Amino acid sequence: VQLQASGGGSVQAGGSLRLSCAASGVNLDYTAIGWFRQAPGKEREGVSCVNKFGGMTWYADSVKGRFTISRDNGENTVYLQMNTLKTEDTAIYYCATDASCSSWYYPEKIYDWGQGTLVTVSS
Repeated sequence: VQLQASGGGSVQAGGSLRLSCAASGVNLDYTAIGWFRQAPGKEREGVSCVNKFGGMTWYADSVKGRFTISRDNGENTVYLQMNTLKTEDTAIYYCATDASCSSWYYPEKIYDWGQGTLVTVSS
C-alpha cells in the first residue's frame, strides 16, 4: 500500500486548504481511509475518516463543522477540505488506511501510513 499525501502549505488563520491522498495498492471500496495529524511535541491524533462504503464519516470534535472529508473511489483518492483554519491546526497531516474508522481512536493500530504533509496556520 502506498499513500501519497499532498496539499499542505502555509495559510493565515481563517483560511482554507485542501489535502489530497492518492492511494495505490489498495482498493478503497474495501477499506476505511482518512487523516491523522501530529503537532510538535504532541501525540498523533485522528482527524477524520470515511468508511469503506463512503457513507459514514467521523471527525474529531476539534474539527467538526470546519473540515470535510470526501473520497473518489474511481480515482482512489481521499480529500480533506479544511476551512476556517486555526493556529492549533498546525501539524503534519498523515493519510492512513485501515479496516474501520474505529481505528482512528487508536493510531497505534494503524499499519499503512502516508509520508505526511505539513500544514502551518499563522495568526
